[in-house]
Amino acid sequence: MALSDADVQKQIKHMMAFIEQEANEKAEEIDAKAEEEFNIEKGRLVQTQRLKIMEYYEKKEKQIEQQKKIQMSNLMNQARLKVLKARDDMISDMLNEARQRLANIAKDPARYPALLDGLILQGFYQLLEPKVTIRCRKQDVQLVQVRKWCQGLKVYTVKTKSFQVFFVYFLMQISINKTKLTYNSGGVEIYNGDGKIKVSNTLESRLDLMAQQMMPEIRVALFGANPNRKFLD
Repeated sequence: MALSDADVQKQIKHMMAFIEQEANEKAEEIDAKAEEEFNIEKGRLVQTQRLKIMEYYEKKEKQIEQQKKIQMSNLMNQARLKVLKARDDMISDMLNEARQRLANIAKDPARYPALLDGLILQGFYQLLEPKVTIRCRKQDVQLVQVRKWCQGLKVYTVKTKSFQVFFVYFLMQISINKTKLTYNSGGVEIYNGDGKIKVSNTLESRLDLMAQQMMPEIRVALFGANPNRKFLD
């Protein structure tokens, strides 16, 4: 049975409506899938970037913490160096004051001649040479010349009980250096015959030697014991 034009148009509209419905459903399905994939990708990107941001700031925090530690260490080292310098300055000032007071010893006529004898005699002990040259201050030349060296040499010989020293006792020649005199707070420098060996027994050299030997005790007396120090030399 043939369809009328109205039926044909009705069928066509029905088919078009069905196709359009299918197309809309397919479009909605595509949109939903695209939205889902978009959200998944967006979530992945957000998570990736969030992790990158977290790693970046964690690295920055570690760098800042490391810089703080380095800065703190530098400040502590600077403070420690300042303390050490202040201590060294205090010790230097103390030793300089002691050097200034050395001149008072040479001004004491009751003590200085005996001290001078002991310094010269000690130089003889150290050299054990038959010929020596004494070098002293200009103002001590007369004092050195008038000392009774024979008495000193007798003590020198008896104390050592050495054949070599006994030989030195009889043949020892003592001279005073009058061309190059030492200007200091007192004491002497004693040379062997050719001048290659020197015994420095000036008051300054004795003070320096004592300061070097007693430096650990001086530091403990001034600043207290250091619990971190294992060795005292």
